Amino acid sequence: MKYTKAEARKRRHYRVRSKIIGTSERPRLNVFKSNLFFYAQIIDDSKGVTLVSVSSQKMNFKNGRNIEAAQAVAKELAKQAKAKKIVEVVFDRGGYLFHGKVKAFADIARENGLKF
Repeated sequence: MKYTKAEARKRRHYRVRSKIIGTSERPRLNVFKSNLFFYAQIIDDSKGVTLVSVSSQKMNFKNGRNIEAAQAVAKELAKQAKAKKIVEVVFDRGGYLFHGKVKAFADIARENGLKF
């Protein structure tokens, strides 16, 4: 059976999520790409609470899904995480391959103080 791109990503995401769990000490950093914007959030799965959330939509980018937008989202997310004293996270790439925008996001988040 052949899967569409979206179905294949969902299957990869379920597979990744079965192994990755965010805790209070080390919450989960999740990324999502829509057709127009790039989203990232830090989640404590043990309490079921979103601790920090940032998107290129809120940052008013003209093209919110390019690499520059992903890097700006990473910088802002790291800044807000530091304010809440979150340093270590578990990276959840959301079923996306680790290259392009996701890799650029991860590199900038690491440069700005998040450890994963």
